[in-house]
Amino acid sequence: MMEGGVPMDPVDRDQSRGRGSRVFTILFLVVAALVVLGAVTLFQRRTQYQALAKETETLAIPTVAVMHASIESAEEDLVLPGTMQAYVESPIYARTNGYLKKWYHDIGSRVRQGDLLVDIDTPEVDQQLSQARADLNTAQANANLSKITASRYQELIKTDGVSKQEVDNAVGDMEAKLATVKSAEANVRRLEELESFKHIYAPFSGVVTRRSVDTGTLINAGNGGTSQQLFFLAQTDPIRVYISVPETYAASIRAGLGAYLELTQFPGQRFQGKVVRTAESIELGTRTLLTEVDVPNHTSTLLPGGYAQVHLQVKVTGARLVVPVNALLFRSEGLRAIVVDANHKTHLRPLTIGRDYGTTLEVLQGLDASDWIVLNPADSLDEGQEVHVKEIALNSAPGVSKQATAAPGAKKQ
Repeated sequence: MMEGGVPMDPVDRDQSRGRGSRVFTILFLVVAALVVLGAVTLFQRRTQYQALAKETETLAIPTVAVMHASIESAEEDLVLPGTMQAYVESPIYARTNGYLKKWYHDIGSRVRQGDLLVDIDTPEVDQQLSQARADLNTAQANANLSKITASRYQELIKTDGVSKQEVDNAVGDMEAKLATVKSAEANVRRLEELESFKHIYAPFSGVVTRRSVDTGTLINAGNGGTSQQLFFLAQTDPIRVYISVPETYAASIRAGLGAYLELTQFPGQRFQGKVVRTAESIELGTRTLLTEVDVPNHTSTLLPGGYAQVHLQVKVTGARLVVPVNALLFRSEGLRAIVVDANHKTHLRPLTIGRDYGTTLEVLQGLDASDWIVLNPADSLDEGQEVHVKEIALNSAPGVSKQATAAPGAKKQ
């Protein structure tokens, strides 16, 4: 081979071929590296896409907090909330017009039946009574004169000194005057009764809980508004408490049944009483039986209007479940709870509710102790939906036991 018309040396020809082979090898390695790098990148992206798809699929399944319903004590008293009321309470009104002259008892005063509460100055009634008495005296005088005249005429007719008509007129006038006397007497008695109302007495023994007037206040007869109320009197011994007993336990409530009150301001202290009467009828709106419990209150420790927990000594037996109120779902078809089965599928259970404890509710029907109940269920949860579960450990209330079993595949926290 010649190069520039000069024959190429065989050694140079071999070197030229070696350089070409090295360039080709380098290019091949570069291409191979690019191919491998591209394959690795594609594999990584595919792995990321698969992981993202799997994560998206996992996140599409909601995670719910679950718990077991608590089991109430197998035997306990029936405990219901109630408000204490005075055994007898009455507003005191005036029955005559005038001005308040003096009051003798303020709020908190304990009075006995017949104690004087108020004196009212009634000048108009006093003058009306004086006028009525004067009219009565006039009527009595006229009646006496008519009676004398009638007697004389009845004697004169025997001698034909007067006519029969004159005798009849005299007798009729006497009877009319006697009727006028009776009318005047009735008017005097009415005004005397009205004037007696200037002194207002306690109708029963109790405590004055309210005083609405002061000296000089204008008093109008009757109960024409709260401003006309003079006093409010309450008899607090015994104290009475009205409670609403659920229909489920109504058959066990009867007069004479033992009961006692517990108050938060007197921890550990019981105020014994008993059931005195029931309404003997279930209230349609609440499906409860109105029941009255009377408790002796000789020391006036119990105050009307206070809150109390009423323990009825009716032994409630059988297993009853308690769930927190945030485990309930309010649907148009009624109250529901969502439970999760072993396959992590949701199911909506209709519930029958018993007693309301405020933060928890007694469930009579619809749940089992082994059911896992969803806390704070979302409205979007529906029947047969797959969920992930996470167990919530809740502290048991006093007298309530907690299930120790764990949900399949549940996480604890």
